Amino acid sequence: MRCGAAAVAAVTVAVLHDAHDPGVLCPLRRFTGVPCPGCGSTTVFIEAGHGHWLAALTANPVTVVAAIGLLTAPLGGGAWWWSLSTGKRRGLLGAALGTAWIWQLNRLGVHLS
Repeated sequence: MRCGAAAVAAVTVAVLHDAHDPGVLCPLRRFTGVPCPGCGSTTVFIEAGHGHWLAALTANPVTVVAAIGLLTAPLGGGAWWWSLSTGKRRGLLGAALGTAWIWQLNRLGVHLS
């Protein structure tokens, strides 16, 4: 059910994007040119909706991993997450956000001085 809903959402986003491209959605990137860790997340779903799996993965691999984790959580992954201490969960989230941000800076060619 979750995977079907995610597939329908991805295809819908892809079709809507094809009909009307709103440009850069991230306010931080739009106004400063600096991407946030979540940049590329919409592109992940657009590319997945078109069946371009490698393009989806390269847009934001952390979003892909998070989406897979959320979709498969009822199969046992959720229990693993909640068995971690709060500090470990925060550490993993911080590492994921840091990794995503570095990925976006590199992907978009942004050099912070």
